[in-house]
Amino acid sequence: MVRTPRIRLQRKNEMLKNNLISLATTVEESVKLAIKAVHDRNANLASSIIDGDREIDRVEIEIEEDCLEILALHQPVAMDLRFITGVFKIINQLERIGDLAVNIAETAIFLASERPLHIPPDYYFMADRTENMLKKALDAFVNMDEALAAEVLADDDEVDMMKHKLHRNCEERLGTELERRRALIHLFLVSRHLERISDHSTNIAEDVIYMVTGEIVRHGHHSVR
Repeated sequence: MVRTPRIRLQRKNEMLKNNLISLATTVEESVKLAIKAVHDRNANLASSIIDGDREIDRVEIEIEEDCLEILALHQPVAMDLRFITGVFKIINQLERIGDLAVNIAETAIFLASERPLHIPPDYYFMADRTENMLKKALDAFVNMDEALAAEVLADDDEVDMMKHKLHRNCEERLGTELERRRALIHLFLVSRHLERISDHSTNIAEDVIYMVTGEIVRHGHHSVR
């Protein structure tokens, strides 16, 4: 059976979507395990996350090359073009999230080498919210769900407020726990990395809205068309 150019493009798009979902699953797991490594003081688990980042980078490049090939050979337009453009941007966001998971894992290794440090429950609340934002953003992509993507944009403010609260907590402890200054600073960096992951999740949600509607959304605001 002879396949029309349209059918070939649809098959390529489906392949891209499946490959991106696979990459997203890996990145999502890396974030979850990085937080677990901090909680469990597990340096071996943290090291495995760092080692696994090479595969994330490899797959990101592979999908990027597939996007460029489709653009060159099929010259997609309208929704197909938005889809390819969106995939191109989302894989970049996922690669950066993978890097942030590595940063958290590196902090886990440092903290595991130190005397146990009290970690306020707010860190794990923030991690839970961040993981949930990432999951919702990726589910929005899988289902091309504009409403779910909009929920991610609304969630970002809560994570920002949590980070500010943890910053204040860190400043207070730095003044009273002088011998733990390095460990406290490393711990605060975890909250900064989580905030950045939530920012990238927000970017993914914005890209999904663009793919579905054609509207450019930045910082929660729709463009004027």
